[in-house]
Amino acid sequence: MSETTVPVTTLTSTSSPTSASSVKTRGRGARISLGALQIVLGLFYAFASALPKLIAHPSAAEAFDKLGWGSTGMYLIGALELAGGLALLVPLLSSVAAVALSALMVGAFVVNVTVIHGPYVATPLILILPLALIAWARRNHTTELVRWVRRRTTTPAGAAPDPRTAHRPPDRSR
Repeated sequence: MSETTVPVTTLTSTSSPTSASSVKTRGRGARISLGALQIVLGLFYAFASALPKLIAHPSAAEAFDKLGWGSTGMYLIGALELAGGLALLVPLLSSVAAVALSALMVGAFVVNVTVIHGPYVATPLILILPLALIAWARRNHTTELVRWVRRRTTTPAGAAPDPRTAHRPPDRSR
């Protein structure tokens, strides 16, 4: 060997079947925990956050009147929160929904800091953390969604879809 050549060594796997199964269990546990988090946040946005706005609960109406947005703003924000909460429960939409709800929470934080000055100023920031986790962990769903939309929009009207991909289910192995 010359002086500039580094010897190549191979690494041997010392993992046992139990360590491989613990990795699978940990991955499965993480997927279950993330799914539970999505369900909890989806229900929170649909019921605890959107519902008071959509039924014009006095506390929500008062807050939006203070902002000067009235009932139109209240119903609009409520509808966005309801749509985002429900979309968190749809696997293909979960990442996009988490990003959209994060943007909504940035707006809520700015409004809370500049106009409302209420006791729950930090709540939108706290909600952004699990939403960011969902958006990052489910990012492969976004690429699947983009692929699905492109497939739908690039097929000319009346033409048959590509037979190689027409009956193939989305790849969810990642």
